[in-house]
Amino acid sequence: MYGTVANIRVKAGHEDGFKQLLVEWNSERAPKVNGAMPGYLFQLDRDPLDWIMVALFEDKNSYTANAGDPEQDKWFRRLMEHLDGEPQWNDGEAIQM
Repeated sequence: MYGTVANIRVKAGHEDGFKQLLVEWNSERAPKVNGAMPGYLFQLDRDPLDWIMVALFEDKNSYTANAGDPEQDKWFRRLMEHLDGEPQWNDGEAIQM
């Protein structure tokens, strides 16, 4: 598996819009993305505007193909409307423990 762990800061008042776009990605986009796997989203206790997102793919090629897809870019631009800056991306091989 391959993916990213992203540190995300959501704009105040945008939590619902942020979550809705992720639900939309899972229901509408994920079925069309080769190699997409279920991910995880954490809203942190220390600050409800800080989130961690874990996005997983079957392999690095699937991850890279999605990242370069113009449809993904359109979705991401919509997501950025709810964020207080660019996420901090941490890409790598996912190792199951």
